[in-house]
Amino acid sequence: MRFFTKKRVVLFLLFIFPLICFLILSTGENNFKKLPILTQKVIDITEIDASKSVALKESVSIVCFLGNDVQSITSGLLNLNEKVYKKFLDYKKFQIIAIYPKDKTDDVNALKDKIGAFTDMQKWKFVPSTKAEIEGFYQSFAYNEPLINLSSTKAFLIDKNLSLRGRLKDDKTNKKLYGYNLNSVSELNGKLKDDIKVLYYEYYAAFKDRNKNKANRKEVGI
Repeated sequence: MRFFTKKRVVLFLLFIFPLICFLILSTGENNFKKLPILTQKVIDITEIDASKSVALKESVSIVCFLGNDVQSITSGLLNLNEKVYKKFLDYKKFQIIAIYPKDKTDDVNALKDKIGAFTDMQKWKFVPSTKAEIEGFYQSFAYNEPLINLSSTKAFLIDKNLSLRGRLKDDKTNKKLYGYNLNSVSELNGKLKDDIKVLYYEYYAAFKDRNKNKANRKEVGI
């Protein structure tokens, strides 16, 4: 057919096809798969932090429960530090919150020394609290696996709006994934790291949409 001349084919490949690809990608950008919300309205850490120096609101937070035997969870926290914390240290509004019983300060200081030996600790937050406050805070996660000795082997991902994020169907258990196993390097390095990236992309996409809407309103004089 005369329509498909060599000149028109070259024009299509050089200009029109890339434009079509861009439009498809830019349209899909707002329809990407978001990270599921498993629990809404988690209690803010300010409710159990006597110093009121740490908050979940407006931050992307990983929350850990150290419990009465801090040494037993140390290896898991070192995994978290190496595989996740160091990767997101430069991200805005990112933090790891470690909650522990008030009488375990000496053990926690020893833990800080181990983690801080080769790490900038600025976004590690350690919060002491009472047994009742720790249990009440944890219950707001609505997770049916209880704390053992005020400790959990899971790391929990909380978004800026105090919602617990995770997966509706874990590829191993086929159940909801409320927390990420601190003792599994592959789970931290894969699932948790990927899910944090998805969450940040949500905020990035929302930010772009807000700016786009503002620009559109200016154009029409609103």
